[in-house]
Amino acid sequence: MYQKKAPCTAVLVGLNVVVFLFLSFQGMTEDAGFMLQHGAMYVPDIVYEEKYYELFTSMFLHFGFEHLMNNMLVLIFIGYQLEYEVGGIKYVLIYILSGLGGNFLSLVFDLHTGDYAVSAGASGAIFGIIGALCYIAVRNHGRVGRLSGRGLLFMVALTLYLGFTSTGVDNFAHIGGVVSGFLLAVLLYRKNRKPEAYS
Repeated sequence: MYQKKAPCTAVLVGLNVVVFLFLSFQGMTEDAGFMLQHGAMYVPDIVYEEKYYELFTSMFLHFGFEHLMNNMLVLIFIGYQLEYEVGGIKYVLIYILSGLGGNFLSLVFDLHTGDYAVSAGASGAIFGIIGALCYIAVRNHGRVGRLSGRGLLFMVALTLYLGFTSTGVDNFAHIGGVVSGFLLAVLLYRKNRKPEAYS
């Protein structure tokens, strides 16, 4: 049977779930005010009150169960593949830095428009994983394991389209995540895969 172990993906999923459950016992995770008190991102807080940590903490917060589950299902589906390709340390670096990159682009766009909203979620980091996998697919003749480069690009295009045609979606965090993940993979990925394990 084909197997790939992805302990870092499991830890990241577990961490997001634990944070969600912890907050759920204290209040309403769909309430913007409650989430802001617990580390969600709000541009005026970061710029004028120097709460820079919100760029990081917001990556582990989710507005309700559906938001959490949607992100975690995607993370489980694609995270193990990137972890296998680059290793645990580089994988976590791509995840964290892509999330920060996505949040930073979102911050810049909000400052440009002056349209501020409380935001949270792991989607910027998850889009970073997709961006990294896109680069690896380019390096490996259009495929990464069972994933194809075209399939990944279609996933990005469809998700961005749905985001721009919906309300309440931080599309610039997604764009920033994809770009960050792609560039980080350029820097971190080395094409020296280990033999695949079968049992």
